[in-house]
Amino acid sequence: MATPNLASVATINGFCVNGAVTTSNQDIVDVTAEYVYKINSLIIANIDGTNAATVTVSISTDNGSNYHAIASTVNVPADATLVVIDKNNALYLDETDLLRVVGSANSDLTYTVSGEKMTD
Repeated sequence: MATPNLASVATINGFCVNGAVTTSNQDIVDVTAEYVYKINSLIIANIDGTNAATVTVSISTDNGSNYHAIASTVNVPADATLVVIDKNNALYLDETDLLRVVGSANSDLTYTVSGEKMTD
């Protein structure tokens, strides 16, 4: 396993994943060995028309041994969206790194992650 050299990338493939945020921690991006993922955007949507909910987003750079919050219990009002990551603060995740979300309520929040998978 070696981190891809970004100066000599052989393939760049776009990806988009989405799903429901629950009250249990869930890894929504798990970087495959031999890859680097550039996370271009992470959007959290509150689909509940009445109630606000909070979301915490964390990353692990040691294959899940430790997580560090990049957004901690941030309020998402009813029928609103929260942009956690965008093109102005995109981040790279190395092989075996993880991106995790957890919310304060089940069925209120959804996530959409868009980015690029790169290998050399």
